[in-house]
Formats: sequence, structure tokens, C-alpha cells
Amino acid sequence: MTSTKAAALNKPAVRIVSTYERMKRNGIYRVLSLIFGCITLVIVKLVQRAGSASNPAQARREELHKAFVEKGELAALKAEAEAHLRRKNQFFNKHMSDEELRREAEKTALLALEDKVNAQLELEGVDTRKTSGFQDTFIALLSKAPFFVFSLIVSFPMYILVLIYMMPYLKYTVDRLAMLVFVVLGVIILVFSILFISPSDPALNILGEKATPEQVANFREVYGLDKPYLSQAFDTVKRIATFDLGRSYVGNENIGEAIARKFPVTMQLAIVSMALALFVGLLVGIISAIRQYSAFDYTSMFVVLVALSIPNFWLGLVMVLNFSIKTGWLPSIYQVGNWQSMIMPAIVLGTGMAAGIARMTRSSMLEVRSSDYVMTAKAKGLSERSVTFRHILSNALIPIITMAGMQFGGIMGGSPTTEKVFSISGIGIYIVDKEFLPDVPAVVASVVYVSLTISLANLLVDILYTFVDPRIKTRLKNY
Repeated sequence: MTSTKAAALNKPAVRIVSTYERMKRNGIYRVLSLIFGCITLVIVKLVQRAGSASNPAQARREELHKAFVEKGELAALKAEAEAHLRRKNQFFNKHMSDEELRREAEKTALLALEDKVNAQLELEGVDTRKTSGFQDTFIALLSKAPFFVFSLIVSFPMYILVLIYMMPYLKYTVDRLAMLVFVVLGVIILVFSILFISPSDPALNILGEKATPEQVANFREVYGLDKPYLSQAFDTVKRIATFDLGRSYVGNENIGEAIARKFPVTMQLAIVSMALALFVGLLVGIISAIRQYSAFDYTSMFVVLVALSIPNFWLGLVMVLNFSIKTGWLPSIYQVGNWQSMIMPAIVLGTGMAAGIARMTRSSMLEVRSSDYVMTAKAKGLSERSVTFRHILSNALIPIITMAGMQFGGIMGGSPTTEKVFSISGIGIYIVDKEFLPDVPAVVASVVYVSLTISLANLLVDILYTFVDPRIKTRLKNY
């Protein structure tokens, strides 16, 4: 029963160690694994050295090596290699210094001597595989349940890294999220620096021109505006790093709670408008690509061009005038819990996105349709529907996904004009209102939110690539 358990544990041990060896090729993961797994790795190294010292095969190898050297085999091989290199350089008219010639000959002689030692070991029937290296020792130790449990306890973070490295999708996501930390840090410092050197004074803007110097000084002291640049920048980074977005200058409002209240509204609007844009844009783009130069193609592309040229605020006002004021079919302002009030804002935001997706779908499909593999699929007798969806559309999706992801990230960052027209209390109008003061903590927090949403949208797009393009999926497996 014990041998069965050891055999069952051996396969995971091999996978863990092989993943660790691959992980060592990555500089950052190598350093982190040495820090988090130092206790386990030191024990493995000590056991490996002790095992090598008591290994008969290794002892016989060293004995043969010493014997060959004493017999003059190494000197003879070195002289032969040096003579061969001289003849080779003379034949190819190549110049090499005596020192370089000596080093090269010595290297060649050592390799030849190692081959002789291995050949002699094979003649003697010595199993050279018993010469345990670090990797073999690590596997042998992990195959023993007590050491595995001990190692898991003392080096748990290292095994988390190994687990991440085992799964390419998870590793890719973790790497991008780690990069996101530096992106957010750069955004915080840049935005704060711009607001700091701005000639606009938040204290005067909020208190008004009639405020006394004492009131202005007290305002600056309360909100830390009298501190030097480095102190204010450090406080800003520290607050966001501890998930404390601070309080706004106006009304002393908790910024984190304000964004949390407005986020669901923006998310709902983004999802509905993006779903509408994808449905209409893909449908129009696919039909236009299939029926190129038809009446539908010309008409739809003209409508798409018009839709791209219409400003959101104008389209919103026209829809409010016709569908709210004149007919009364739809509410003119957004109401939480009323799905009808979401129709017009979603159409206003989705119109421009649908037009862009339709154009991209049409151009991508037309480009793919002229490819050789599409002609081959048609020559095989596949149906038009199969060729269109399995070969043309599936290979034209990458630029479409890219555009949709960028648009979705933009909507999640807020659409102030649409929110203003329909009185939507979303992120976009919140950011605009705070920028005019400027309410520094609110502006920095809002910009960090926007950068996070756009970065996460790009990450989602990159992951979706792997499900669409098998070439990217193959590269990601070796990531």
C-alpha cells in the first residue's frame, strides 16, 4: 500500500519539478521562487550533495577520470586536439592566438576524455543513471509524503508560483495583472502631477472668490494642500494602495462609495449597448460581406457612415423629443429599475459602436474571403453557410474583438454626454463634474478607475484571442 501511494505521488512530483525547472528560465519567477522556497531548495541541494558523495557510480566515474589523467590520456588528447586545430586554421587561413588555441584544445580534450569515461562505465555495466542531479533529488524527495507536506508548509508561496506556471491562461492573466499595478502607479503620479502644477486653485474654486485668506488657509490645511509635492503624492499613492480613495472636497463625500454607487449603472448601460451593437453590427457586416456591391451593401454602408457622423448628444435629444415628449412611449430620463428607461441611452451609445463593428466585420470578411484556404474549402464542396461561418467569419474575428473590447472599455470609463442628456448618474458625468473644480482626490480616483477598466477590457480581449485563433492558443501554451 505504501508503494502504491509513493507511485501515485511520483507523477505530481515530476510535474512540479519539471515546472520549477521551466520557471527558472524566467528571471522574475526564478528570483521569487528562490525567496519563497529557500528552505526546501536548500534541503534538496544538501541531500543532492550527500547523495553524490556516497554514490558508487559517481565514485567510479571520478576514479576512472583520475586514472586516465595519470596515464597521460588527457595530455595526449590535448596534443592531438591542438595539432588538429593548427591544421584546420592553416587550411582555412584563419589566425588564432596561442592562448585561444590552448583553451580550445583543452575544452575539446576534456569532452573526449568524458566520452572515454562513459564508454568504460558502460563496458563495466555501471548504471550511470544513478548519478543524481538536483532535479532527480527534488523528485525523489517530493515523492515521499512527509517531505512533501513539510515542503508545502514552509514553501507554500513557491508552490503557488508553480501552480500559476502550470496553467498558461492563469500565468498570462497574473503577469498582466502584475503589469497593471505599474500602469496604475504611473497613472496616479502623472495625473496628480498635472493637477498639482495646474494654475487652478481648488480652495478658491470651491469656497468662492469672497472667501477670506483664513478660510482658504484652513481648507488647504484640512485637505493637506499646504504640504510639499512629494508628501502629497506619497499620501495619494498610499491611500489608493490601501483601497482608501479618500473624500471629495465638495460635501466631504466618500469617493469609493460614490464610485461604487455609480458603477452598476455604468456597467448595465455598457452591457446593454454593447450587446445591441454586436448584434446589429455583426449582422449588417456579415450580410454586406456576403452580398458585396448589392443594394443592401451600398445602403447599409451609407447608413453606417451616417451613424458614425451623428454626435451622441444630438441623437439623444432627437430621441427624447420624438419618443418621450411627442409620443410618450419611453421615459425621457433614466429611472433605476425601469428597463424602458434604458432603451434610448443604449440605442444612442450602441449606434456608433454598431456602425464601427459593421464596417470592421465587412472589411475583415472580405479580406479573408480571398484567401487560399477559403477557395480550397469551396472546392471541397462545403456549403456556403459552412464556408462563411467556419472559415471566413472565424478567421476575421480578431480585429472585430479588438474594436469591441476598446469600445466596451471606453463605455465603462463613462459616457458623459449621453449620461447628461438622459440624467444618468454614472461614472462619466461624475468625472466631468469633479474635473472642473478640480477635486483632486475624486479626479485621481476616477482616472485610476478608468485606467483599470480599460486595462481589464484589453486583458479580456487578449484572452478571447486564444479561443478564436489556434495559433495564438499554441503560443500561449508555451508562454
